[in-house]
Amino acid sequence: MSAFWKGIDAFRPIALAYAAYSLADRPHDLARPALGWAVLGLLGVWTVFLVFYRRRRLWLVVVELLLGAAAIMATLLVDTATAIEEGSRTLPTIWPAAGVVSAAVLFGRKGGLLAAVFIGIVDVVEVGKATPNTVNNIVLLVLIGTLIGYACDLAREGHAKLREALALEAQVRERERLARTVHDGVLQTLAFINRRGTQLGGEAAELGGMAADQERLLRALVSGTSSADTEATVTGDLDLRQQLGRFAGGRVHLVAPADPVLVPPRVAGELVAAVGAALDNVRLHAGEAAQAWVLVEDEGGEVALTVRDNGVGMPAGRLDEAAAAGRLGASSSIRGRLSDLGGTAEYSGREGAGVTVRMRAPKDGGRDNQGVR
Repeated sequence: MSAFWKGIDAFRPIALAYAAYSLADRPHDLARPALGWAVLGLLGVWTVFLVFYRRRRLWLVVVELLLGAAAIMATLLVDTATAIEEGSRTLPTIWPAAGVVSAAVLFGRKGGLLAAVFIGIVDVVEVGKATPNTVNNIVLLVLIGTLIGYACDLAREGHAKLREALALEAQVRERERLARTVHDGVLQTLAFINRRGTQLGGEAAELGGMAADQERLLRALVSGTSSADTEATVTGDLDLRQQLGRFAGGRVHLVAPADPVLVPPRVAGELVAAVGAALDNVRLHAGEAAQAWVLVEDEGGEVALTVRDNGVGMPAGRLDEAAAAGRLGASSSIRGRLSDLGGTAEYSGREGAGVTVRMRAPKDGGRDNQGVR
């Protein structure tokens, strides 16, 4: 915003010089010329003060607006009644616009609009009635205050996004450094366990499969930034397809729509965690050969996720027994997360026919329709 403030600092003395020229150019309209020069001298002192005092705060803007308003009202004492009725220029002329622009730079379009309306009301009070010239000046002030304030709002938003992009770039560099370290150690160890477990068979093969799953997840974590991360920096939303893609591979199949399924980061995190818990149940309870399918559906204001497996199934009452025994994977990690998002989670299945988990939640993570069935 420094460029805007420099422009205002340059505008004040120019506007003050024009006000002095206007006062000297119409001596026949003045009833108290000495008072007029005294008011302009006060505005000059304020102008010089702001050249050296660089901090811009609310009280400075308020004082400047009050000074501009007082200078406008001083026109009633400086000018003759005839000159005022004829619509002559006010004593400070365009100098009060500096206060309007300062409010716009400091507080955005709303601040600029309020400051312009304030000065406009003072203009109407000074002249006694809204002449065409007065209305024209007020409209110009409103446009200046609103448009400059809007430009400042856009500049602030741009700077915020730039900071986020720079932070993301730093995270990418750190992730790349960690990726090199992890690749040389942990990933190679997991890959060895997977190969060796497959060769040995039996329980070792199951251990190898788990190592392969962890290797895949770890590779996804350290493999750089996806397009969803960049998208989140700009829009604040994440593509749920990208987030769930970390589970795809091996015995897990992801079925997602062609278009992005955008949800806020908090909603994406809870849904990914719930799907991860459901897939953990498949790996632990569905059997060694069981496969799982994750279906993603975008239903406008809601997102629906279905996790289905072709494993050994689930006896009736199994979830209640697990919750009573303190194993809260389904009750807490899945149903609890969906409930927090204002959604629902349903389990269905029978022995020998696999298990299906249907999850549904509003994209905004609201709490208006909470329910757990």
